[in-house]
Amino acid sequence: MPVERKGLLIILSSPSGAGKSTLSNRVLQNDSEVVFSVSATTRSPRKGEVDGREYYFKTRDEFKNLIENNGMLEHAEVFGNFYGSPRAPVEAAIEAGKDVLFDVDWQGGQQIRNSALQQSVVSIFILPPSIASLRQRLLDRGQDSAEVVEKRMAQSRNEISHWAEYDYVLINDDLDRAESELRSIVAAERLRRERQTGLNGFVQQLNAEFEAL
Repeated sequence: MPVERKGLLIILSSPSGAGKSTLSNRVLQNDSEVVFSVSATTRSPRKGEVDGREYYFKTRDEFKNLIENNGMLEHAEVFGNFYGSPRAPVEAAIEAGKDVLFDVDWQGGQQIRNSALQQSVVSIFILPPSIASLRQRLLDRGQDSAEVVEKRMAQSRNEISHWAEYDYVLINDDLDRAESELRSIVAAERLRRERQTGLNGFVQQLNAEFEAL
């Protein structure tokens, strides 16, 4: 019998090509209790993008004000624009019992783990089965030139060096098995005593039933 619970803040990190985005999409498609964290950005909306769906679009002043007032869980400047995760919608979601999924690099994960919501964090790092398979996956995607693939491979070594900072580590040698393991982690974390905010009331109800016998 499910009881009321507090939501999780799920961090997924991996080197490029290890399967982080694919696993994120599978979890979001198959678990209605998980929602994706919508980032904020100072870049202009592209055609078809809607504020609050693809991104929360902010001015630089609005973004900096959020940073200064502890309103961002993590942020970074990329090619002249700021990107980050606003705290308020994440906090509202986990208080309502929803799990919020973050697809971030190790730096973003580190900032979130050190944020005001750190007690809700479950961090998971995804490793490839081998470096050769990682390179082949990047090549098979056909999205990047050979030069860009090699740059991504160089970055991957740095990414992988942060694996021990995470609560859980999955080796993605089989996508279905990795998804099953990921879902098992989420299921177990939901059942942690301190996350089940409705347990006190439920146990009180059981004790009342004892008294009525």
